[in-house]
Amino acid sequence: MTDSDTRRVIVDTDTAGDDTQGLLLAALSDRVSLEGVTICAGNVPFEYQVENAKYTLDLAGVADEVPVYEGARSPLLTDHEFAEYIHGEGGLGGDLFPDTGIPSADEHAVDYIVRTARENPGEITLVCIAPLTNVALALQREPDLPELLDDVWIMGGAVNTLGNVTPAAEYNFWVDPDAARLVMSELEATLVDWGVTVRDSLFGPDVFEEVEAMDTPLADFFLTVTDAVREFNAQSEHDALGADVTTQPDSLTVATLLEPDLIEESGTYYVEVDDREGPTRGYSLVDELGVTDGEPRTRVVESVDEERFERLMLDMLRHGDPHYSA
Repeated sequence: MTDSDTRRVIVDTDTAGDDTQGLLLAALSDRVSLEGVTICAGNVPFEYQVENAKYTLDLAGVADEVPVYEGARSPLLTDHEFAEYIHGEGGLGGDLFPDTGIPSADEHAVDYIVRTARENPGEITLVCIAPLTNVALALQREPDLPELLDDVWIMGGAVNTLGNVTPAAEYNFWVDPDAARLVMSELEATLVDWGVTVRDSLFGPDVFEEVEAMDTPLADFFLTVTDAVREFNAQSEHDALGADVTTQPDSLTVATLLEPDLIEESGTYYVEVDDREGPTRGYSLVDELGVTDGEPRTRVVESVDEERFERLMLDMLRHGDPHYSA
């Protein structure tokens, strides 16, 4: 049981490496009640994503309490490519392929999101660290979803910066631009984009050395799932990457939900996603200048306290408690 101040959370994920760390934060924090995990097409083949989520929940000791709901196995209208070239085969670094034997919940992810929101109006926070297909389908099923949810947090987009899958687009929005366009137009949300991820969540050799010295199951898991990403980034031509570093987009999104004081600066803007095929597919137009007629309704996280975020992550990996130093 949780007290009345504890957020009730559903995490929607396409479980590869950093998704697992975001799931661990939600599962191990006493500031949220993780009620369910929904799986959406994205980073790696779907069955890997399902098993990766179950393995992560089991590692956190909550697999018996937090069901995994299988959702959309493809984007609404488009095809997409997996990101195993970044995350490694299977999504967890290329050497870990869980086979948990844990059954999935019987209910489809979209049905679960809609039912839970209807049965608990104003009580559910949706944390979206995947392409937004499941959320778009839930909106189509239940047009009152924006009023039924308490809050929505989204990892996606590249706010007036280079993307990470094309120059124009971040991966989650690129995978299903039709879903992203619908969700960003209908839901008031907090957006954690690729730009703030690169600026404020980079981990480098000093952090890796500290994690290596911990000798805990969570630390070992972090090193496993980041191995392929570190190798990929070392070969990157991105100005901020091109070294032995990792970014933490999904962890950063969950962390700012758990500890809102991590957010140093934010602004509320109109956001529109380009759903056309071509070089601008998935581009997130964020009207920071206020020159369009669109209604500003998306809170965009612009700066995060990177030292506190790093400490929160290290406390989780060392102690199994992201708020150990709080």
